[in-house]
Amino acid sequence: MDKLTTYRNDIRELLQRYQEFASSRDEVETQVITDAEHDHYQLVHVGWQDERRVYGCVFHIDIKDGKIWIQYNGTEWHLAEELVKSGVPKEDIVLGFHSPSRRKFTEYAVN
Repeated sequence: MDKLTTYRNDIRELLQRYQEFASSRDEVETQVITDAEHDHYQLVHVGWQDERRVYGCVFHIDIKDGKIWIQYNGTEWHLAEELVKSGVPKEDIVLGFHSPSRRKFTEYAVN
């Protein structure tokens, strides 16, 4: 299996694991959104909690230039660490939610 196919599978598995964990709410659905053609992946909450509308992105991950970009993480989960555990090298993970000037201080790729 080539690297990109492996990364796509790793991301989908990670999102599905969180989806199973988060789907305990009755009226709020947790959806995995995948666009494999353009390599965009998201996990979103959508639904109602009592009389309050719930909608929001939980995770947003892209694959760009052969690297996994974590664009947004709205949880306490350390997505980058989870990806490393699944075999993704740190130099192929970019913390896109950090500014480029701050990325150099992490143990992950700058871009």
